[in-house]
Amino acid sequence: MAGRGDNSKARPTGTVDVEPFRRALTGCVRAIAGDAEVEVVFANERPGLAGERIRLPEISKRPTRHELAVTRGLGDAMALRKACHDNRIHATMSPQGADARVIFDAVEQARVEAIGAIRMEGVAENLSSMLEEKYSKSNFAAIDRQADAPLAEALALLVREKLTGRRAPSNAGKVVDLWRDFIEEKTAGDFTNLSAVVNDQQAFSRVVRDMLTAMDVAEKYGDDDIEPDDQDTQTDEDQPRSQEQDENSSDEDAGDEAAPAEENQSAEEQMEEGEMDGAEISEDEMSDDGEDDSETPGEVKRPATPFDDFNEKVDYAIFTEEFDETTSSEELCDEAELDRLRAFLDKQLAHLQGAVGRLANRLQRRLMAQQNRSWEFDLEEGYLDSARLTRMIIDPMQPLSFKREKDTNFRDTVVTLLIDNSGSMRGRPITVAATCADILARTLERCGVKVEILGFTTKAWKGGQAREKWLASGKPQAPGRLNDLRHIIYKSADAPWRRARRNLGLMMREGLLKENIDGEALIWAHNRLLGRPEQRRILMMISDGAPVDDSTLSVNPGNYLERHLRAVIEQIETRSPVELLAIGIGHDVTRYYRRAVTIVDADELAGAMTEQLASLFDDESTRRRSAGAMRRTG
Repeated sequence: MAGRGDNSKARPTGTVDVEPFRRALTGCVRAIAGDAEVEVVFANERPGLAGERIRLPEISKRPTRHELAVTRGLGDAMALRKACHDNRIHATMSPQGADARVIFDAVEQARVEAIGAIRMEGVAENLSSMLEEKYSKSNFAAIDRQADAPLAEALALLVREKLTGRRAPSNAGKVVDLWRDFIEEKTAGDFTNLSAVVNDQQAFSRVVRDMLTAMDVAEKYGDDDIEPDDQDTQTDEDQPRSQEQDENSSDEDAGDEAAPAEENQSAEEQMEEGEMDGAEISEDEMSDDGEDDSETPGEVKRPATPFDDFNEKVDYAIFTEEFDETTSSEELCDEAELDRLRAFLDKQLAHLQGAVGRLANRLQRRLMAQQNRSWEFDLEEGYLDSARLTRMIIDPMQPLSFKREKDTNFRDTVVTLLIDNSGSMRGRPITVAATCADILARTLERCGVKVEILGFTTKAWKGGQAREKWLASGKPQAPGRLNDLRHIIYKSADAPWRRARRNLGLMMREGLLKENIDGEALIWAHNRLLGRPEQRRILMMISDGAPVDDSTLSVNPGNYLERHLRAVIEQIETRSPVELLAIGIGHDVTRYYRRAVTIVDADELAGAMTEQLASLFDDESTRRRSAGAMRRTG
C-alpha cells in the first residue's frame, strides 16, 4: 500500500492506464479486507460498502494524481472497515439517541482508518487525500461558528489526531478548533485511554460511550445492556415476539420489547453502509446493482424514515402545522378553470412543443434500447444468426440458426419532479417547467417508468394564519417557520398521464405562486417516494433560487431556511436510497446538491431535464452490464 501511494506521484497522470490501475486497486482492497471474495465495482454512483460489495467511483480516462489518491483512500477505508469492524459488537454498543449514534458511528470509522494508517504509511496518505476531498466538497472551510460545526466530525478528527498523530486536513477549516476545548475538557481522561484499546473494538466502544456520557450526548453504558455474547440468545427470544406483533398489533408488550432491537438493527445497517466522502448507502440501494434484489426487493428495511426527529437534530422549529395543507389540483380549482388554464399553457408554448418533443423522443429511444438488449439463440425462425454460419461450412447438414431479440424486465423505477411554485418562478420559468414536466411524464410512462409531479409554495405572503396565531400568542422568541405551507399534487405516481394532464395548467393560475420553503418540501416529496414499492426512486428538484419566506426570516436568523435545506439535502444524499438531483434556473444549485446542473434560461430546461434523467438511466445500464461482465469473468 505504501508503494502504491509513491508510484502514483512518480508517474505522469496522462499516461495512467486505467484498467491495470483498477485491477491493482481491487487486489489491494481485497488484501487489506482479508477477503478474496470481496467484489469491487467502479460506477458513477456514491461510493459505498454493503455486504461483500465495495463500490468505488468511476475513474476518468485521464485521472489526476489527486483523483487516484482519493479513490485509493475510499478503497482503503472500506477495506479497513471490513477487516477491523464487527457489526454485531457495534450494534450492541451503539447508543440509542440519533445524535449520539451519528457521533458513535463517525468515531468508529475513525478507529478503523487509524488502524490502517498506523500500520501502513501509504494507507495513511491515501486516507488523508480522501478526507481532504470530503471536507472540500462539504465546504467546511466556511464554517466559523460552533453551532454550524458538526460535533461528530470534530470528535472523529480529534480521535484520528490522537491515534495517528496526524492533524485535521486544512479543508476541515476551524471545525476541530471550535470544539477542541469543549471535548478535551469533558473527556480528557478518556482520550488518554484510546490508543491502548484501538485494536479492541468492544473496549474502544466502551471508552467512546464514556466520552459521550461526559459530553451529555448519550446515557452511560450500563451493566444491564446486552453484551455481544448474550445477543444471539436475546435475538432468538425476541424475534418471534416481534413477528407476532406485526401480525397482531394489539400485543403492546411485544412491540415495546421489539423497538430497541429494531433501533439496533438500524444502527448496524447504517454502519454497514460506510461514511466515506459522506457517501453512506443503504442495503436497499445496493440492491440496485441487481444481484442483491433477492433480499426483500423494493422494501425499506429501516423501521423509520431518515427524517424522524430530524428537525430537533438540526435545530429547526415549526411554530404550528395547523394551517399547512397538502392538496391536489382539483381541490384548488374547478374542472372548467383547469381546462382553460391548460389551454392557455398549451398556447403559450406551442413553439416549444416540437423541440421538447424531440428531446423526449431521444430519451425514450435511449430507455427502450436498454429494455431490449438480450437475444434468444438457436431458434427455428427469426433473424439469421450469422455468427453460427461457420457450422454449415463444417457440416452442410447442420440447419440454419436464427435468433430473436428478447425483452428484458426494465428496472422498477419511479421519478418525482418537485417544482418550485414560488413567486420568482412567475412567467416563462413556470410555464416551461410545467410543459417539460408534462412531456417528460408522458415519455417516461411509455417506457414503464412511473412519474409523480409535485409543487410547493405557501398559502399566503409574509405569513398567514400561522403568523396571526404567533402574534396572538405574544410573539414568543425563535418561533421557527412562520407561514402556512401548501404542497400540491399535480400528478400522483399511479395516475395515468391522460387524467392528470390538465392539472398542470394550475401553475398558470394568478396568485398561486408565493413563497418557497425548500427543505420541508424535499422532506415531503422524499417521504412519499419511500412509501413507493419500486426498487429505484429518483427525486428531481427544479428551482430558481434559495428558500425564501419573509415571515420566517424576519424573526429568525437570515440563513435559517437555507441551513435547514442544506441539512435535508445531506440527509437524503448520504442516508437515503432516494437518488437526488437538481436543476437550477438562473441560480447556482451546485453549492447545495452534489448532482446538479444550473441553466441560464428557462428554454434550456427541457434539455437539462432529459439529459439528467438519461444519464441516470445510462449509469444504471452501464453498471448492470459491468457487474454482469465481472460475474462472467470471475
